[in-house]
Amino acid sequence: MNSKYFTLYNKIVEEIENGTLDHGSKLPSESEYMDKFNISRDTVRKALNMLEQNGYINKVKGKGSFVLDINRHNFSVSGLISFKEMSEKMGEKTRTYVKELELIDGDDFLSKKLNTEDKIWKVFRVREIGNKKIILDKDYLNSAYVNELTKEICEDSIYNYLENELGLKIGFAKKEITVQPCSDEDRKYLNVKGFDMMVVVDTVVYLQDGTLFQYTQSRHRPDKFKFVDFARRNY
Repeated sequence: MNSKYFTLYNKIVEEIENGTLDHGSKLPSESEYMDKFNISRDTVRKALNMLEQNGYINKVKGKGSFVLDINRHNFSVSGLISFKEMSEKMGEKTRTYVKELELIDGDDFLSKKLNTEDKIWKVFRVREIGNKKIILDKDYLNSAYVNELTKEICEDSIYNYLENELGLKIGFAKKEITVQPCSDEDRKYLNVKGFDMMVVVDTVVYLQDGTLFQYTQSRHRPDKFKFVDFARRNY
């Protein structure tokens, strides 16, 4: 798989998200990216198209590519961001509680979901925002790629550990959003406040090389989060 355009895409995303490229600023030209990174024009265009599709830039014919304001999102459906990263942007007091952490044999559902016969890490974490426990994250990770997890890692950031300690490159995800009745686990772990329904986001996550390594079900109290995506009409 040609990952050069992923590399350029991720570099530009990082520059936009850390403020190096402010919203409204113009990106370098295709030729400048080609010379700087020794890549083809097709590779540059693939990266720019992905940036446009995901709401980071707006391409104006004859003028170039301009950075959009990414702070419009409260919780992006299309984004792939850890809770810790989201918390830092929210500016609100948050805390993570690890309720379950174990290495298990996958049942039929999980083995099929992760396409593996390997053992699976099961991690249940409660997310507290503003002193209210409103999110239950149920993570399942293939132990073939994540050979160790601790409570300390899970309380901090699993993605930080995967990327900076294990050197894994997280690539992309597929998400499905539904509304489901409150489960016994929701009532056990969360402040459901009389709600009988939850917003549920099922996510499968892949490494940059296309390897499936994680399945997550994130269960949200419906009054506390709105999910926002960026949409563009293609012509």
